[in-house]
Amino acid sequence: MGPGFPPLDEALGLLPGELSPRLVEGVVRLGTQLPFERAAELLRFFWGVDVSAETIRRHTEAAGAALVAVETQDRDELERTFPAAPPGPAVAQWSMDGAFVPLTGGEWAEVKTAAFGAVHTVTKADGEREAHTTDFSYFSRLADAEAFGRDLRVELHHRGIQAAPTVAAINDGAEWIQGIVDTYRRDAVRILDFAHATGYLAQAAQATFGPDTPATRAWLTGQAHALQHASPEVVLAALRALPCTISAAPAAAGAARDTALGYLEPRRKQLRYADFRAQGYPIGSGAMESACKLVVEARLKGSGMHWARPNVSPMVALRAAVCSGRWDAVWPRIAQERRRQARDLRVLRLGKRRPRLEPAPAPRSVKAKPTIHLSSAYQRMRAAAPPTIVDGRPTADHPFRRPFKKAG
Repeated sequence: MGPGFPPLDEALGLLPGELSPRLVEGVVRLGTQLPFERAAELLRFFWGVDVSAETIRRHTEAAGAALVAVETQDRDELERTFPAAPPGPAVAQWSMDGAFVPLTGGEWAEVKTAAFGAVHTVTKADGEREAHTTDFSYFSRLADAEAFGRDLRVELHHRGIQAAPTVAAINDGAEWIQGIVDTYRRDAVRILDFAHATGYLAQAAQATFGPDTPATRAWLTGQAHALQHASPEVVLAALRALPCTISAAPAAAGAARDTALGYLEPRRKQLRYADFRAQGYPIGSGAMESACKLVVEARLKGSGMHWARPNVSPMVALRAAVCSGRWDAVWPRIAQERRRQARDLRVLRLGKRRPRLEPAPAPRSVKAKPTIHLSSAYQRMRAAAPPTIVDGRPTADHPFRRPFKKAG
């Protein structure tokens, strides 16, 4: 136990081993940010609370599943009501990308992440204006493009992206990304991530002049500068004119050049970096690369980690809440959803416990009275004898009226 810290159960007035709602929140928050074993160590050191890594894992993944359920309910409500979007920033940045995480069984799966921010310009010391993006928030899921695009509606609405006057969609050229942008903001300013574009130029230059040679560096530096400050046609012309025949492998150099041209030429409208910079738009999605590392890889790609597929979206949903600075807003809804799930589970269990029906008791058998057969002479004598009760009263011949004779 760390110096100066009382045991957490004592500080909260708990019974030993009892997990209070406050402790559950702390356990989940630690499990969201740290490996479960490390979270258990810190709880034990600072607070003297012995919570196993398995318990932390169970609570964390259950809380993440609750958050996914809450956000799914929000999505369904938005699709049902189509409310007016809240106001967004004057210029909003919207970037998306994917990162692979290891699953159990040796499989890898792509987690898709979106990052949103507010763009503003600053003036540097040399007087040049430069675009900066702040106030980032994130949304992440392990899902195909269609499902991800649908779930993303919640964060798009929250950030006012559909109402923002200008949206700068800074991405690579992946079709699934452009399809989602088309769904919500077809009028977005499409900007091919500058580093992505120069990456294709670098591959062509290295195949022609050799990897990391002075000629490669000189050509690439010149074309990167032209790409930022001139028309993209200047760079595309230089790419077509690469002297592939000077390469040690002319065929490979030609293939790298053609690949770069095949990727960049159809996207020349997204390469107008000089115009974008003049209008105060960012041209790079470095924040998106940081988002993938921050939201996904920093927690889910640790040494030796492997995740069950159903637990990935709950974990990255919690990570997005933490990295967006929204924990205090989402935790009450997580706790409420977990209480609702617990109530539903109790009702389900009670419904399965049908009361045991006791077998009905067997009817009691009634013995029939024995039939008494009187002799015919006795019957004639009974018939001839005078009645002993008349009008409800005993007659003089009734045995009660006869004189009592003492035994001799």
